[in-house]
Amino acid sequence: MKDLPLVLLHAFPVDARMWDAVRAPLSERLRLITPDQRGLGRSPLPETDREPDLDDAARDVVALLDRLELDKVVLGGCSMGGYLTMAVLRLAPERVGGLVFIDTKATADTPEAAQARHDVAARVEAEGAGWMPEAVTPGLLAEKARPEVAERLRELITTQPPSGIAWAARAMAARPDSLETLRSADVPALVVVGEEDGLTPLEAANTLVETLPDATLVVLPEAGHLTPLEDPAGVVEAILGWYPA
Repeated sequence: MKDLPLVLLHAFPVDARMWDAVRAPLSERLRLITPDQRGLGRSPLPETDREPDLDDAARDVVALLDRLELDKVVLGGCSMGGYLTMAVLRLAPERVGGLVFIDTKATADTPEAAQARHDVAARVEAEGAGWMPEAVTPGLLAEKARPEVAERLRELITTQPPSGIAWAARAMAARPDSLETLRSADVPALVVVGEEDGLTPLEAANTLVETLPDATLVVLPEAGHLTPLEDPAGVVEAILGWYPA
């Protein structure tokens, strides 16, 4: 596994720039690939009449691996990126040689959570993304997160296309439970969680660890839901400490 490239998939509602602070130290030791999900960052939203579905985003990831001529990678992501990783695992498990789950969970949304995502999608289509930082930052960052981290998050959110945010929100609302998929994932896995993550807390991380056949847990103190932004050094240390195993 130590010779496999690492593909990291970003969280919602941002793009691959959320990996900026971990990119250089990880790239010194391994090949790192950080794509934007469809509709976010520099990745266009394909014209389609299909309902938003993370399986389509998973096909994008597999197509990227094909273009890069990569038969197998270590695949992971933060939050929504974790959901997308599970979708790829359902679609093409033979392409995955290891897993990295950062501040994410394997269960589907409750009806209430799914409705909240649909409400976000409708509002962002109507009003744009300017209102989102105030609405979502308290859930995404630890209470004592540094002001520059909150400002960076604001920039990442407000530069996203509303159509891409809406598509991603609806796709996440429709995602299935992935526990059975993870039970059959017979590859090494790393689970990282911020100690103060209120959206996918330690309990959710422990469920991942208990479900995966071969998982290592790392808890990052004083960090919330977006640990790559809040504690990039901790995320790098967790990944590099686990990777050669």
